[in-house]
Amino acid sequence: MTREQTRVRTPIAAYGETERDVVARWRALAASTAPADRERAEAGVRLAYRRAGLPEPERVVWAGSPREGVALVRALPDRGRSVREAVRSAPWAAERQRLYEELGAGGWAARWAATGGRLWNPTQALVDRIRAGVLAEFGGDPQVRLVLLDAVLGQHDAPWLAAFSDRPDGPLGGLAEVCRGAGWWWPFEKVAVVCERPSALHRDEAGSVDRGDGPALAFPDGFALHAWRGMPVEPSFIEELRTLAPERIRSEENAELRRVMLEFYGYDRYLADSGAQPVHKDETGTLWRVALDGDEPVVMVEVVNSTPEPDGSYRTYWLRVPPRTRTAREGVAWTFGLDASAYAPLCET
Repeated sequence: MTREQTRVRTPIAAYGETERDVVARWRALAASTAPADRERAEAGVRLAYRRAGLPEPERVVWAGSPREGVALVRALPDRGRSVREAVRSAPWAAERQRLYEELGAGGWAARWAATGGRLWNPTQALVDRIRAGVLAEFGGDPQVRLVLLDAVLGQHDAPWLAAFSDRPDGPLGGLAEVCRGAGWWWPFEKVAVVCERPSALHRDEAGSVDRGDGPALAFPDGFALHAWRGMPVEPSFIEELRTLAPERIRSEENAELRRVMLEFYGYDRYLADSGAQPVHKDETGTLWRVALDGDEPVVMVEVVNSTPEPDGSYRTYWLRVPPRTRTAREGVAWTFGLDASAYAPLCET
């Protein structure tokens, strides 16, 4: 038996759990909008201090959001120095190094890919979005940026914690308990500032913050972020989406915002309501084109499903295709990754 085979693997799952179960458990925590479990979170904070060999903080102060957390951190008198390095960074680095030595380079890479790597992109995108939103509220103050970077991420530390054993008696036990109970937090010698979790979170199928009828992310104290398909927008813009008309879409000078309007309004509806004219028609469908000032044109193929619906009707689909498309066949072929000359379906469904 090789040395690699005799290594003792650090468990990441509770009895009977699979890696998929572990990922699902931590994913749910990262996206949780339940009120903070304050008792659990405070116990986790104190445990994290003890694990770091530090005296427990004299008090734990709660904030309604990372915005309020930043304000409290900046305003609290006699909070002492930051102990983030001892509480979070040092045990994190030590545990990662231990696992790297235990599993080997390939084993660690596989562990990360199967666990934390699956959670990293959507969670980090949310972290970045919150940081940007808080920073904007404080007018881009560089000192606020530093405070934000000094936060321990609580529930948003889930990707890293998913890759490690989270046993309560382990070096990361306190951090894991805060992750299960609360949002971001700041550890100082005398005081720990801990934030509530979001009260609402809306994301699209790709995991980007997204909502067309209100805040995509909201916290109990009123701090909120509006976004469409991950792109930050003003609250007034979201309100305007409800009353859109083709004329308003055409008059929008910002190309990115105009695309948001088109997505919300619906490309097929926009073509119908803007008086677009077909530019080509054949047995595969009808090609439509609408020019937009300062942006690429909207080009779509209208196709009719050859299989009837239960009521006998035939459903129409609209397929957006590249602006260079010149024929309906070319557009339909493009949706299948083919050239027009190669697109010859044996049957249509």
